[in-house]
Amino acid sequence: MPSSSESSGLSEAHLEVWASLATLLERLPATLDVQLQRDSGLTHFEHGLLFALDSAGDRTLRMSTLAGYASSTLSRLSRAISRLERKGLVRREVDPSDGRVTLAVLTDDGHDLLVRSTPAHHALVERLVFDALTPQQVRQLGIIAGRLAQAVDPAETWSPGGARTGPA
Repeated sequence: MPSSSESSGLSEAHLEVWASLATLLERLPATLDVQLQRDSGLTHFEHGLLFALDSAGDRTLRMSTLAGYASSTLSRLSRAISRLERKGLVRREVDPSDGRVTLAVLTDDGHDLLVRSTPAHHALVERLVFDALTPQQVRQLGIIAGRLAQAVDPAETWSPGGARTGPA
């Protein structure tokens, strides 16, 4: 009978690494969601949307641009923006320069909630991710994560400050 690594097509070493990465990909978002929901009533996805809007000029982005930053479908983004609108954190506006385009605009209340929720969120990220690594490992993680992100989707990605990064 073949071993699990033989039947999967992955070597034993790759299967061990993949198991660790897959576990991280499942556990980390759930842990971040729990903290953000408890402290601010936001999901990690919603917090990311507010953060991207707050980082943009005039705290405004086209919905299609925001969807790209969030690696989200327009449908998923629209549902999230609707939830944030009901909470008074975001509003939609028609783009005055192109009436076919919808803009997402961070409200003052959305900015205030982001300012209040970000320190605890960043403290959790610091504890869960960076405290477990040496400075050299942090640099390596950045390189590795960037390469994996490019392998998954070579399109430009969002980075802090609203800058876009292209394929490496």
